[in-house]
Amino acid sequence: MKKIAILGSTGSIGTQTLEVVAANPDRFSVEVLTANHNVELLIQQALKFHPDSVVIVDEEKYPRLRDALQKENVKVYAGADALAQIVSFATVDLVVTALVGYSGLLPTVNAIRAGKDIALANKETLVVAGELINELVTRHRVAILPVDSEHSAIFQCLVGENRSRVEKLILTASGGPFRGKDRAFLEHVTPADALKHPNWHMGAKVTIDSASMMNKGFEVIEAKWLFGMRPEQIEVVVHPQSIVHSMVQFTDGCVKAQLGVPDMRLPIQYALTFPERISADFGRLDFHCCHALTFEQPDAQTFRNLSLAYEAMRQGGNMPCVLNAANEVAVAAFLQGRLSFTAMSDLIERTMQRVDFLKTPTLEDYIETDRLARKVASEIN
Repeated sequence: MKKIAILGSTGSIGTQTLEVVAANPDRFSVEVLTANHNVELLIQQALKFHPDSVVIVDEEKYPRLRDALQKENVKVYAGADALAQIVSFATVDLVVTALVGYSGLLPTVNAIRAGKDIALANKETLVVAGELINELVTRHRVAILPVDSEHSAIFQCLVGENRSRVEKLILTASGGPFRGKDRAFLEHVTPADALKHPNWHMGAKVTIDSASMMNKGFEVIEAKWLFGMRPEQIEVVVHPQSIVHSMVQFTDGCVKAQLGVPDMRLPIQYALTFPERISADFGRLDFHCCHALTFEQPDAQTFRNLSLAYEAMRQGGNMPCVLNAANEVAVAAFLQGRLSFTAMSDLIERTMQRVDFLKTPTLEDYIETDRLARKVASEIN
């Protein structure tokens, strides 16, 4: 029985993780559930899964959570500090980090320091502080198991392979709702337009990142740290069908790919059960219906966020942290109607130019960089 903490249990990844847990009650028990604001869903989850502890980050929601669970044998906490610390509980075996954005960094750091394996769905943790995270993983001898469909695909392709024989990683991108559109079109899109992803159901922030290609840029940086690749060894191709989730090319020219229906429960279950592969009743890929699998080069001139991510990765240091902070400010402004879709890239680029570069940042440097980058980005906007 594997005891799991799910950080961000009310979000898209969190709720699908609980679906996998519910389907395998003999394998998993839920020790910790956390949410940012969605106290009503957190209450429902706690009543169903009976965790040892729950955390609501929004402290104003604490009384509602406490009162709803007062007859249950569940410990109730509130606040960002509680979220960061609860991952160190001795009863937890695996921490699923399904938080959105920078908020996942400190809880992940604390979980690693406490010797917990990580099922990583929060790509921003490695984007912001990949070098630091890898140092901690080595020092505390824990495993990071990727949950993103692309990184799970690469991880599966590498099982049993000599990583020194990897020539390049090929990350696939759906292209989002605006594939093939030009800059003139993008200047007039609305948040409602950008939230209509053709293949995947995700939270608002991740969906906007997918539409702008920043999500793919983040995944490129994440792949660098997860698999020890150089920037020039990571390629992005647009694959609208979202059937090939990613590929690995080896030094002999062979390419391995992982295919499947676009269902996030597949990589979630693989991360939870690795090194086993267990049965599931998820949908199957029907090749009689796959009449075409197409691939094309991404338009990095129109979707400039992808180029900005590569630039930040090549610079290294604290620059990916700046990239992430500026993007979070930009996405929030776009969703609120204060910034156009194309202006998000301009805001991010200008922030990267204005924040001082640090080659070897500490955890404290990352925290200060995030604060400063958000301040600069907000002033620009």
